[in-house]
This record gives sequence, structure tokens and C-alpha cells, in this order.
Amino acid sequence: MALEPPLPGSAASVDDAPLAVPDSLSDLFWSFTRLALQGFGGVLAVVQREMVEKKRWMTREQFVEDWAVAQVMPGPNVVNLSLMIGGRHFGLPGALAALAGMLAAPLVVVLLLAALYGQFADTASAQGALRGMGAVAAGLITATGIKLVVALGKNPMGLRTCAALALVTFVAIALLRWKLVWVLLCVGGAACLWAYRLLGLRPALDRAKP
Repeated sequence: MALEPPLPGSAASVDDAPLAVPDSLSDLFWSFTRLALQGFGGVLAVVQREMVEKKRWMTREQFVEDWAVAQVMPGPNVVNLSLMIGGRHFGLPGALAALAGMLAAPLVVVLLLAALYGQFADTASAQGALRGMGAVAAGLITATGIKLVVALGKNPMGLRTCAALALVTFVAIALLRWKLVWVLLCVGGAACLWAYRLLGLRPALDRAKP
């Protein structure tokens, strides 16, 4: 019996499809402009869908690794990620083109919304809309996090260790109210050292295999 091809957008099709590259600096600029204009609140979900599932500029594993670096670096996460992706393909001009795409159009939109918000901020409808957008953003981020768990299966630390680190991070931030800098230094530093040790041991283990 012939096997049916994976459905577009499914996990199998995303993982098996060949990676693509941006066609030009303008492709980078307009791609990140469209991404930025979709990212009201739930930017992580939009970035993952556009970069991994639609554009195919990176795999899930690459996205998780780059997003982790973007989280640790100072500044907005998605801006850091755009600089990394643009620089990877076109060097400094690519990083600047991606950065311009992330900031130019949203800047205009935010200024217009700020002007409107100043007039209607105290109305009940505006307050209700903001609360609703907050709930939607939280749902988008949660759904994307669940979707990206699959990529942790190839992490050198293993899925269980990654899950334990995620739980410790949640407890430290949500329950113990630690400052983010201490969570990054303590939990993130321990995770980096452990992953570094495992990556250093992997060649020796591979040579020991018959």
C-alpha cells in the first residue's frame, strides 16, 4: 500500500522539506516587515510560523537554538533574532535590512495607535480590548512553546533534562519571583555548562562505539 505524502504544514513536512534562503536584501526587508505587522503581542508564534513553516529559512532545532541566544542577549528577542538571520545570509547589510523591516512599519503603526490610545484609554471598551489581546498573546506563546517541544528531542541534554530546567525556570520566575538576570546566570549558566560537558563527551562516546 502506497504511503500518503505528509500534509502541508504538518510536523513531517516541515522537518523533511529542504531549507530555503532569502532571495535578496529586499526579500529580507519585506519578509520581516510582514512578520512585524502580524506580531501584536504574540511575536514568538508569528516568528516561528513564518521562519520555520512558511519561509523554511531554518529548522525547528535551529530556531530553538537561535531563539535561546536571542533571549539571553540584551534587547528585544525578535529584533535580536532578525539581526542573526539577516547577518547569517548577507552579513552586515542583511542584518540592517532585517532590522529595518522589523522596526520601520511597526514604528508608524505604534505612533498612530499611541495617539488614539491617548484619547480612548479610559473607556471601558479600550480596557476590555487590551485584556482580550493579552489573553490571546498568552495563548499564542503557550501553543508555540508546546509545538517547539519536539525540537528538544535532539537536544544533547535530552528531553527530560530540558523539561526539568523549564520547570525550575518557571518556579524561579513565577513562584519565587527571582529577577531574570539571576535566573539566566544560575539556571542558564548551569544548563550551558552541562550541555558543554555532554558535547565534549560525545566524540569520545562515538569513538568507543564498535
